[in-house]
Amino acid sequence: MPRPKRMPDKLDIVWKALSDPTRRAILDLLRDGLRTTTEIVESFPQLTRFGVMKHLDVLREAQLVQTTESGRQRMNSLNTVPIQQIYERWVTPFRQLWSNQLVRLKAAVEGGGVAKKRQRKQRGSKG
Repeated sequence: MPRPKRMPDKLDIVWKALSDPTRRAILDLLRDGLRTTTEIVESFPQLTRFGVMKHLDVLREAQLVQTTESGRQRMNSLNTVPIQQIYERWVTPFRQLWSNQLVRLKAAVEGGGVAKKRQRKQRGSKG
């Protein structure tokens, strides 16, 4: 059976940026505050400057990182708006679904517990 054709989503670029552990580590670093590009490069000694710059380019393209120039330095900051958009698109709609399912599960578990207590009481009063 052929798969349904998927329409491109404006958040696809954000998912792609978040899919790499190094890029997520850069975002974690920026979550703590502004960093110069040099500070970010120095935080990843296992990568070349060029490698870190490529990761920053992907993050900028996804609008997860904003860069401003301050004299000779480039200051990088985290932009949480795309992450909030992912949350609103993917988590919020399913929250009600999961909430309803958990309430039903709780009722089923507790209902089963009440029924078992009744059965035990009935057995105990027969003897």
